[in-house]
Amino acid sequence: MGEVVNLRAVRKAKAREARAVQAQANRAKFGQTKGEKARAAQDAARAARVLDGAKRDEP
Repeated sequence: MGEVVNLRAVRKAKAREARAVQAQANRAKFGQTKGEKARAAQDAARAARVLDGAKRDEP
């Protein structure tokens, strides 16, 4: 015979884990200082300029 499992407790544990994963993602996304955000924007702009500069002009 298998072990008796309380499905409500399993469901709550699964939801708790999902919230923890979402919280970790939010901390990474929104937990940046103003300087870090500015640096990331600068890096993205630089990458876009390099990519645009490498495009070929096609007729």
